[in-house]
Amino acid sequence: MSVDSTNLKQEALDYHAMGAPGKISLEVTKPCASQKDLSLAYTPGVAEPCLRIKENHENVWKYTAKGNMVAVVSDGTAVLGLGNIGAEAGIPVMEGKAVLFKRFADIDAFPICLSCVSDENGNTDPAKLIETVERLEPVFGGINLEDIAAPACFEVETVLKKRLSIPVFHDDQHGTAIISLAALLNSLKLVDKKIENVKFVVNGAGAAGIACSEYYIRAGARRENFILCDTKGVIYKGRTEKMNPEKERFAADTKARTLEEAFRGADVFVGLSVGNCVNKDMIRSMASDPIIFAMSNPTPEIMPDLALEAGAAVVGTGRSDFSNQINNVLGFPGIFRGALDTHSTDINEAMKLAASKALAEIASETISETVMKSLAAAYPEDAKKGIFNGKSPLGKSFVIPKPFDPRVVPRVARYVAEAAIRTGVAQIQIADFAIYEKQVAARIAGSRK
Repeated sequence: MSVDSTNLKQEALDYHAMGAPGKISLEVTKPCASQKDLSLAYTPGVAEPCLRIKENHENVWKYTAKGNMVAVVSDGTAVLGLGNIGAEAGIPVMEGKAVLFKRFADIDAFPICLSCVSDENGNTDPAKLIETVERLEPVFGGINLEDIAAPACFEVETVLKKRLSIPVFHDDQHGTAIISLAALLNSLKLVDKKIENVKFVVNGAGAAGIACSEYYIRAGARRENFILCDTKGVIYKGRTEKMNPEKERFAADTKARTLEEAFRGADVFVGLSVGNCVNKDMIRSMASDPIIFAMSNPTPEIMPDLALEAGAAVVGTGRSDFSNQINNVLGFPGIFRGALDTHSTDINEAMKLAASKALAEIASETISETVMKSLAAAYPEDAKKGIFNGKSPLGKSFVIPKPFDPRVVPRVARYVAEAAIRTGVAQIQIADFAIYEKQVAARIAGSRK
């Protein structure tokens, strides 16, 4: 279905309303068809696992669904491109996230949209949100924070990561960063540039823009090579309007004051802002072979055809109907799969970088006949164009794997699990990672039948 379909709005409404309203329901995993089943599922039998967990809290992983359960938590203050629409209006998005967790990684996720966590001005009150999420820890194996406005989202994640013994992951920040870094590394390889030498212009200094920039720096980029812009223009040294500590770290020593001026001489544009804010002349003013990641949805900062006409070497967007879709679904399912399977207490920087490495690696690998069939079924037009062909299909139209590539989640889960064990946050060891990757693939394939 094209995002430009004139019927899209009604089709989406019909999709969410048909049959049982919404997109998720509870699935029971044990039989409950007889008197004996009932006595085991509930009273009196259920007392036994309760007592075992009381004796040793680690038994909660053995006798409950905690080990495969993620809470998708939001207060509805920064939903997609819709803004502060409130908790109730954010539920369809959080349900959608739960669908993706299940479809791609066989993880059970539940949407938790919170009200009464704002201050008197209607903004997120970090303390209220933190306190509420803390109380969820016994039930869930991980917390996926979603669509919480900046700058509150930074404090919420930081504090929860310190207080909870389960992974906390703000996907709006780190998901985009992880996927886009994989695409960036492969793009730089194609244009023969090194991350430590390239100059970045980032439009959008909210959660995603700040997180992407910090993450690229951890991967080798230099802070002095960044110019960030927000609705007030360039974030420069000495600016006082609409600043916060996160933006202050990127205050540039530059004479540029507008987005257009910031483009001059840059190698990479990262757009996490609004549609149609970039034109061809701005791209022409960049360095040779510029890389354009116009990730605003549904309308990119510049349409790919226009960017290519202006001289862009590689163009990525957030949309599925263009090449090089930088989509968070490539990351969070496999990341949480690896974290849950190792009972990790955190999703740390090493685990995030491992996920980026896995995704970058897949785009360069020869595609087997079995995987090719899956890709051809999901992406027939791309298959006809030969995008997946060759010993290394990596190219300017294929710098990042596709979401329906069956290699993605198992490989990401494997690399994340390896990093978790290596850095000491895992509570479960894995003896053979190659076997584990195959087991994840089999589990996901089995869950779809």
